[in-house]
Amino acid sequence: MSTELHTELTGKLQKAIAGKDILLSLWDTTGSTLLAVAGQQGLTINRDKDTIEVTSKDTEGGWKEFLGGLKEWSIDNDGVYVREHESHKLLKTLYEGDDPVLIKVTNQKTKTDMFGGLAILTSYPIEAPYDDAVTYTIALQGTGAFVDLEDEATPPAV
Repeated sequence: MSTELHTELTGKLQKAIAGKDILLSLWDTTGSTLLAVAGQQGLTINRDKDTIEVTSKDTEGGWKEFLGGLKEWSIDNDGVYVREHESHKLLKTLYEGDDPVLIKVTNQKTKTDMFGGLAILTSYPIEAPYDDAVTYTIALQGTGAFVDLEDEATPPAV
């Protein structure tokens, strides 16, 4: 293989991110400790935007017209349930209360922060099948902006 081809292919691989390196963490209720949710296996970040229909009788061509509307975000996370871990004790407290939690998504391989924001825990089921490990699933509904921390870490151009 040529050096040029090798450089091109490895350059593309270095830009890819392995999902196993991405972790969801929650700040404790005092805001002093960041806890990675124990037992994580899956993480989905949902980012949605509403549309506002502005079609009228004089719209040409029979096509509907839209404007961009409000945005929202949420996170779904699942994994092996680790009952005694502080993160799951915090999730239990969040489920029982109504306070939002400050979350952060990080890349553990590169030690960089990716996203952050305030969210409300809306779901925290625990599944216990007879032939498998006990697992959890959480759903977090974002409240307010979902901050791209990678953009924030980039210094402004001079």
